Amino acid sequence: MSQIKTAGPIPLTMDNKKITTTLLLSWALLTGQPQEAALLTGQPQERAILTGQPQEPAPAQPAPAQQATIASWPKVELHLHLDCSLGYNVVHQLDPTITPEAYNQQFVAPRVCTNLADYIERADKAVALMQTQQALRLVTLNLFDQLKEDHVIYAEIRFAPLKHLQKGLTPAQVVAAVDSAVGEGIQQTGIQAGIILCTLRHFTKEQSLQTVRLAGQFRNSHVVGFDIAGDEAGYPIKNHIAAFSYANAHHIPCTAHAGEAAGSNSVWETLNSFHPTRIGHGVRSIEDPTLTRYLREENILLEVCPTSNLQTNMYPDLAHHPVDKLYRQKVPLNISTDCRTISNTTLNNEYTKLARQFHWTKADFLATNLAAIDHAFTTIEIKARLKAELLQGYGQAVQAP
Repeated sequence: MSQIKTAGPIPLTMDNKKITTTLLLSWALLTGQPQEAALLTGQPQERAILTGQPQEPAPAQPAPAQQATIASWPKVELHLHLDCSLGYNVVHQLDPTITPEAYNQQFVAPRVCTNLADYIERADKAVALMQTQQALRLVTLNLFDQLKEDHVIYAEIRFAPLKHLQKGLTPAQVVAAVDSAVGEGIQQTGIQAGIILCTLRHFTKEQSLQTVRLAGQFRNSHVVGFDIAGDEAGYPIKNHIAAFSYANAHHIPCTAHAGEAAGSNSVWETLNSFHPTRIGHGVRSIEDPTLTRYLREENILLEVCPTSNLQTNMYPDLAHHPVDKLYRQKVPLNISTDCRTISNTTLNNEYTKLARQFHWTKADFLATNLAAIDHAFTTIEIKARLKAELLQGYGQAVQAP
């Protein structure tokens, strides 16, 4: 067959684009692959005609190949609660009377809860199971299995040690048990990980100070930071200012939940009172342009957990969630699951939802993961290794500084 020669590339005019689309669609009819042609052309109208499916106004879902690709990308997860992320296998191991049906009813939240306080109540059953050193070990190792499935290469796992004293463990024994299990998980999976100790909004000043002092006591272990979690709308911050002052004075890295159950004023109050370098959730910062500019200029990262935010009734659906607006405004952020069990989600699932709704690409996810490493509570040496692994995993050339 003779080849058609041209003087150069054919300009992609509207007429030529229509011709190209027509040729691709003709090829689809001949080969019986209309969906592939629709993906190539990007024409939803033609896809509807060829596949017999009505045109949908919502963004198209990623092709299965893209979902498989998302699963293979290395990821960083900074906002992850240990006591809210128990897989059924470990729950059944700790209490064989719990059936899959009971697990789904008692440990997993409905698609939409009344509010954050309603959502948090689902952790109570899990915490009740985590009252021995062996239980803490099993739950931690189960979480590492979940992280491995998501191809997570670095995670920061947080929990409140004072919630695990019901069967006689001391706070130090609780932290030591999780620390040992994290070391075991690192050895088994190769996943780098740190531990963040949490105080809770309803704790007293003394309980918060006790928690932050544990973070100082375990500085040479896998413990890397300090956080405050819980219902920000129901409790003031005054009980916790002393604990964060202690953390800052002793150079303990801090993050803090804010801008989740309450609005942008809560974020401002948290920043001014606690001085963290990261904010847990923080998505309601979008309500104040001055605040988003401050976050960007001061390089304060938001730990964003989209599915969790929808379940706590912050937004009606993902289309109304501000994660994409924050990202486009260049506010540093990272995507996390928050509570894998309560939200019945994985990090692969969170990425897939963002790709569907906001058309995030490999470059967008790489950017959020690199931002996470920049703000991670770990050493410069580990950050360098993780960045190299991310760049390699996302197909980018690693350039020497």
